Amino acid sequence: MTEARGKLSSGTLLYRHVNGSVEVLLVHPAGNYNRRAPWGIPKGAPDPDETLEATARRETLEETGLDIGGPLIDLGFVDYTRSKKRVHAYAGQAPEGAAPRCASWEVDKVEFIEITRARRIIHPDQAGLLDRLQRLLGSENGTTAVEKTSA
Repeated sequence: MTEARGKLSSGTLLYRHVNGSVEVLLVHPAGNYNRRAPWGIPKGAPDPDETLEATARRETLEETGLDIGGPLIDLGFVDYTRSKKRVHAYAGQAPEGAAPRCASWEVDKVEFIEITRARRIIHPDQAGLLDRLQRLLGSENGTTAVEKTSA
């Protein structure tokens, strides 16, 4: 049985290290009515019989032009407070030399944004994903490997 929640989406939280800080790839929704809308991760609804990770990879390619070939780590999901939408996220290092672009009519901006600034502009219900990414990256420098970060 599939999700009974109604809206489901999956996306990626791509990151890169630049001059000692972490930058994350965020997109801004297009349309005049979205002028003041918060930024978010590239994401979208799964096709029938498509895995959530495959959805995340496809949506990232469709919205940003980036083809993610490397491994992704499941960050779990967040539920939107008002709409009850469930957003699954997968973290991964951005491809070397990544040059994201607006590849879809759905987005009008695509940028790598320093994580502190990203926290101020990201959809409030997605902010927890940044926390999970920071915990994941912190553990990469330690001795234990993170297999999965649960929601």
